[in-house]
Amino acid sequence: MTRTSAVYYRALDGSEPVREFIAGLGERRTNALARQIEHLNDRAISAPPPTYPLTSQLAHGYRELRAHFGREHYRIVYRRSANLIVLLHAFRKTSGAIPQSELDIARARWADFHMRMNSNKRRPPRAAGNDAP
Repeated sequence: MTRTSAVYYRALDGSEPVREFIAGLGERRTNALARQIEHLNDRAISAPPPTYPLTSQLAHGYRELRAHFGREHYRIVYRRSANLIVLLHAFRKTSGAIPQSELDIARARWADFHMRMNSNKRRPPRAAGNDAP
């Protein structure tokens, strides 16, 4: 049975902004966020997303993974693509509502991910044989 798997969005240059943000928070915060991300892994495809207060619905298929570390609030905006949970953007939340600029970053990354996933597949290389250069 296919299960869900949380993956970091990877930019065209190979960077993984969410992983880099989390890694820059220090070991204790990194571990706390990693535990939250684990709630997205290994769920049945037909299972609903984790419920509030762990996650909440944003607009147009985007969700937020909610994490707290003392008085600090962190959010990871993600979206599902088949069995993948694509972690698009992470930030420290300092206001009541999620700022539009943070959602815009997630939307741009999703558009990039979606475009590259749906682009024409490249032809696989042929097997090397006696006539290989």
